[in-house]
Amino acid sequence: MRELVRELRYRHDQARCGGGPRATEQQHARRKLTVYERLDLLLDPGSLVEIEPLRTHRATRFGMERRKPPGDGVVTGWGTIEGRTVFVYAHDFRIFGGSLGEAHAQKIHKVMDLAESTGAPLISLNDGAGARIQEGVTALAGYGGIFRRNVRMSGVVPQISVMLGPCAGGAAYSPALTDFVFMVRDVAQMFVTGPDVVRAVTGEQVTHDQLGGADVHATTGVAAFVHDEEAECLRAVRYLVSLLPANNQETPPVVATGDPPDRRTEALLDLVPADPNRSYDMRRVIEEIVDDGEFLEVHERWAGNVVCALARLDGSTVGIVANQPQMVAGALDIASAEKAARFVQTCDAFNIPLVTLVDVPGFLPGTGQEHGGIIRHGAKLLYAYCAATVPRVQVILRKAYGGAYIVMDSRSIGADLSFAWPTNEIAVMGAEAAANVIFRKEISAADDPEGVRAARIAEYRRELMHPYYAAEHGLVDDVIDPADTRAVLTRALAVLRTKRASFPYAKHGNPPL
Repeated sequence: MRELVRELRYRHDQARCGGGPRATEQQHARRKLTVYERLDLLLDPGSLVEIEPLRTHRATRFGMERRKPPGDGVVTGWGTIEGRTVFVYAHDFRIFGGSLGEAHAQKIHKVMDLAESTGAPLISLNDGAGARIQEGVTALAGYGGIFRRNVRMSGVVPQISVMLGPCAGGAAYSPALTDFVFMVRDVAQMFVTGPDVVRAVTGEQVTHDQLGGADVHATTGVAAFVHDEEAECLRAVRYLVSLLPANNQETPPVVATGDPPDRRTEALLDLVPADPNRSYDMRRVIEEIVDDGEFLEVHERWAGNVVCALARLDGSTVGIVANQPQMVAGALDIASAEKAARFVQTCDAFNIPLVTLVDVPGFLPGTGQEHGGIIRHGAKLLYAYCAATVPRVQVILRKAYGGAYIVMDSRSIGADLSFAWPTNEIAVMGAEAAANVIFRKEISAADDPEGVRAARIAEYRRELMHPYYAAEHGLVDDVIDPADTRAVLTRALAVLRTKRASFPYAKHGNPPL
């Protein structure tokens, strides 16, 4: 028995070697960690339980029968993050470049099925060369099985993709189907067709990073988070997991932060200018409101005119959607509508309450937006909010004009509670534009057009845009002191914690994709 156990240990040790010392040296020379070094950083110490570490491929062509390394280039199993179970699969680039063959895919299928059936998050560490050419179409079928499971698990358990190397061809679609994508700058790339194909077909000369590097995908909306090095990236993954529930039947964990729920936010009185034409940084508003000023911004470098972030209020996770006046005055456009819609949908899937901070002058005008389909893309955000059943609280800071006001989770589309600051301006459009439309003939016929225009603008603002008009008509629940914003939000979310909502039966909705 002791001899058999020694052989068993030897086999497991060989499996962890991943192609031997030289392969490990080459991995480090690429500025990349090995698969087990990555898992040690991601998971709690000693918590990894590996499954099928000794599995090998069955290919018999092109010399493959002479190379049957255990594990077949992917590590699968489970472990814990801050004591909570997560399932993982991680490519081992040292073995066949992390390429996917039949056995490799079946290992991933098994761990995905376990994550779904047990209701635990799934994290993939991607560092592979795509489909294993030597195994032919069976490798492609393996990807199909992964994609099908990605979709089946969508909205059931959180799925997180961490890009730590190349991901090309069809392999790129699995991360695109997951909830969050992390990328490490200079070592990770994603593209459907590589530089060689691009050069052959179009004649365009482009590097791997220029085509599909982290900085590229930070601005396309593919990568939600970008980091400079692997350790920092994996720490961020751990933090994200701490903000999420294990599955769609649970609520996110509550953490005692020590930040008083009724803390006054006096800084907001000076941070946000009363003049609606002056800019400010919405991120600083969020910092003042949330626990300990900490939040995790999603898609920070894509569609910067809207801020989407996960944070805690009184220890509970919330999703925050906020217009950013520092970019195009916070107007909504095609990209920001898509970004916010995706975020709202993700929060709703995983029982994360939504807080919407509104300072929006409208949808961005122009032929570029109209011809690009702003109607269809803007409807995505409208659909996402209308379909969301989680607690929803709106706070109107300043401008809230036209259709953009409605889309930013107004009472009329289902916000549970709506509050406004004394600086709010809720209207069909700004006073200047409204006066020009309503009083166009009077202004053009006047001896002093500018004087008449100014008087009519003041009249419109006085009659329909004063800060209490919406409250008087029941469109907001109260006008609040900005310094009480945090306390108002924590009390509102506390009372909404037991909210129950349902929709008529449908196979599924038909959103404007």
